[in-house]
Amino acid sequence: MSDQGSDVKMAGLSRYIFTAPSWPRSCAIIIFLGLLIDATSSRSGIIAPFFGTLAFSVPGLLATLLTKPLIRSRRKVITWKRSALLAAAGTVIAVIVSVLPLVFLMVEPFPLYFAIGMGLVFGIRMLVIAAIADYRLSHVVLPALPQSAFGVVIASYFFGPGFLALGAVLHLVFGFGCLLFVWYIERPLNKAFNISALNFINTFIEHMTDGSKSMEDFFREIGEEVTLPQAVIGFRRQGRRTVIFTVPNVHPGPMGEIGGGNLTKNLHDAFSEEVFTAHGCSTHDFNLVSESEAEKIVGAIAASLQNPAYGGVAGKSRRVRRGSVEILCQPIGDALLMVATRWPGKTEDLDFGIGTTIMAEAHCHFRECAFVDAHNCMADVASPVHLGSAEANEYLEAAMEGIRSCAGGATLPFRVGAAHLPLPFSREEGIGDIGVQALVIETGGQRTGYVLFDGNNMDRALRPAIIEALNGLVDECEVMTSDSHVVNTISGKNPVGLKVPPEKIVPHAVEAVKAAIADLAPAEAASATACCRNIMVFGSNRISELASTVNAMLVFIPVISLGILLLAMFLSVVAYLVIG
Repeated sequence: MSDQGSDVKMAGLSRYIFTAPSWPRSCAIIIFLGLLIDATSSRSGIIAPFFGTLAFSVPGLLATLLTKPLIRSRRKVITWKRSALLAAAGTVIAVIVSVLPLVFLMVEPFPLYFAIGMGLVFGIRMLVIAAIADYRLSHVVLPALPQSAFGVVIASYFFGPGFLALGAVLHLVFGFGCLLFVWYIERPLNKAFNISALNFINTFIEHMTDGSKSMEDFFREIGEEVTLPQAVIGFRRQGRRTVIFTVPNVHPGPMGEIGGGNLTKNLHDAFSEEVFTAHGCSTHDFNLVSESEAEKIVGAIAASLQNPAYGGVAGKSRRVRRGSVEILCQPIGDALLMVATRWPGKTEDLDFGIGTTIMAEAHCHFRECAFVDAHNCMADVASPVHLGSAEANEYLEAAMEGIRSCAGGATLPFRVGAAHLPLPFSREEGIGDIGVQALVIETGGQRTGYVLFDGNNMDRALRPAIIEALNGLVDECEVMTSDSHVVNTISGKNPVGLKVPPEKIVPHAVEAVKAAIADLAPAEAASATACCRNIMVFGSNRISELASTVNAMLVFIPVISLGILLLAMFLSVVAYLVIG
């Protein structure tokens, strides 16, 4: 499969994200640059004494102090670190534009260089503040102005009062250039999705800094409604807590707690029963647009389990393999539970069409089919598996063999045990809020263990380590992840076992399985298909289209920026000649 799927494209955007340094460091840079210019000019005599400190450092420090309260007056937020970094970047740009020509002995038009530098600083500050704080350009003019305005006013003491007019004109020139640039970057997303690119960036940064969920408004605008089946198997036990094993066909993404990112916890906490939420067949096209959409899924599950027909028989589990795909299959009452993996080959999202095809075939022999993508082997962020591919055909062939081999096999009484253990690891370490769960089904002298981690995929070394550690406790087992994207902020690569070594995770899996075995009790099972209606998801290929549009914009931004900059420079020279 190509490595250019939507997941890969979205993860690739993470290279544009960085953390601002501390504000004292940025302020130190501002002060150092002013002193350096003063020290250099004292020897050469080209620049007036103290011009560096007064015209470069003082405006930068004032901008650091004023930007945050000016933005806050518009009910928006910028941190002190970002305010200082923006001022430091402005100082660096102003120094380069103003002082670099002097190195080549082009001394006479120094006031022009400085005026261009201040105008450029103003335009860049407008653009950056619009991106990180407030997308409305009319609201960012004042917060963007202090550094360049103070610079022009102070420089007029050295260059004369006429410099004020030149500085004002160049502010207008570069402000207009900023407007042109914003028009360019806004147009593609506005035309394709009717959303503002800068507003999208604003909300993304708000999510990264304070957990805001305003991004969901954008996803709702581009989303579409779907109706999806969701397999549910309920285990009723004598004197023990009821267990629900469910397989959603929506995707638990896109990131953090945005959309369906924490779907597993939402479903788990919505029921008094112990809920296992495995990963079904879905890609990022089926991300929920908002967390509130999970309530519809909760309602569908609850409705499907009203007055269920419980039965007390199950069958032994068995494995089938075709090519790179291996499936652990087990008949439970009139349902078939199937858990698929491609380990040691990388396992990525399966398209919804693969799941519906397998479930339709299973319905020839079983009333219900719960098909799980174990999502338990990650080498790198990769493209999903679509119908028609070689991998998809292997899934279909293995599933057909498993369905045939399990048909009529639910004839034995069985016991079920369940356990849920929180883990002492964080989201940043790849573990979601649920931790690890274990389900053990014992029938005909065979114990089958299902270990489910709340996380997004699994390091290749972890699955075999857990299976080996469970040898002797259970006869068959499979290790799964929920694909919860609550552990991801930008990149999709944060699998269980990557940041926490397998040797620290395996004991928790063993403990969970032991607890589930201790919890074994005679059980009956009921199965159903929850019909999740009018679920608002991203929509077919929307995430790919969005990522492609943004990546295409990024390719042309340097060219457009250079063109606008050259135009502004030309107009600056014309203004200097006219005013001068």
